[in-house]
Amino acid sequence: MQQPVLVIMAAGMGSRYGGLKQIDPVGPSGQAILDYSIYDAHRAGFRRVVFIIRPELRGAFEQAVGQKASRLMQVDYAYQTLSRLPEGLCAPAGREKPLGTAHAVWCAHELVEGCPIAVINADDFYGADAFRRIYDYLAAARDDDKYRYCMVGYRVENTLTENGTVSRGVCTTDENGFLTRIVERTAISKQADGRIVYAADGGEDAGEIAEGTPVSLNLWGFTSSFVGELDAGLRRFFEEKLPGNLLKAEYYLPSAVDELLKTGKATAQVLKTDSRWFGVTYREDKPVVTEAVRRMTEQGEYPADL
Repeated sequence: MQQPVLVIMAAGMGSRYGGLKQIDPVGPSGQAILDYSIYDAHRAGFRRVVFIIRPELRGAFEQAVGQKASRLMQVDYAYQTLSRLPEGLCAPAGREKPLGTAHAVWCAHELVEGCPIAVINADDFYGADAFRRIYDYLAAARDDDKYRYCMVGYRVENTLTENGTVSRGVCTTDENGFLTRIVERTAISKQADGRIVYAADGGEDAGEIAEGTPVSLNLWGFTSSFVGELDAGLRRFFEEKLPGNLLKAEYYLPSAVDELLKTGKATAQVLKTDSRWFGVTYREDKPVVTEAVRRMTEQGEYPADL
């Protein structure tokens, strides 16, 4: 069996943040969040990483992150572009926005064929526990009558920012900890009275999320079967979802997984963690992340010269 590969989605436009947040320094010696993810992943057992980026970012990304990562892992690059699609598909005229996280992972299919993969966002600080859990799962996972996937689930209250709304895949699990449903909520926030709510979206009413509810931060674990399913999923997305919003509709990873769960093709074990998420969704988040990393460094969780 092939060893698990870490796949990092770093092609986002960063429009809310206002800059190339994927390589913005937050550590005491100028480290980016990505540097900590790679360090934690290597400690967990990963030895190869595939960065999904935009082609024009290659030089800056290689200099800021790739060269350092190559000291620990084999480094490869995949490119998410609107022209990179399954045969016969074509992006809508005038489209500029990327086609979503599931499309991003599909863009790496040639590099990860035959390998189990762990997928993460470039701008989220997941913590060492999450990487250990997902590596251990993938190292032992085997498909049988179903695809056997997993995800790390964070308590929703541990994943919010005080500076705006966040997007999260809100999860429902059964008594055995398997994911039964995941719904992408694109505008989650904490109110002054402590309630956690999400805004109306796509014809669905606004609602409330209970504390302790597991949510996805796009830390997924897939056996090698997943990238093949994404090809068919993209075709369905283009046929069924994209026509309703040609310039902005996106094919999300949670949606791709949810579809496989509903059709009975896959299971997804939710690996729960109480770890606190840190991320730079907005520029105002950066001081919070910087302070958190400083504390973890002082406590010995990470070396200052990581």
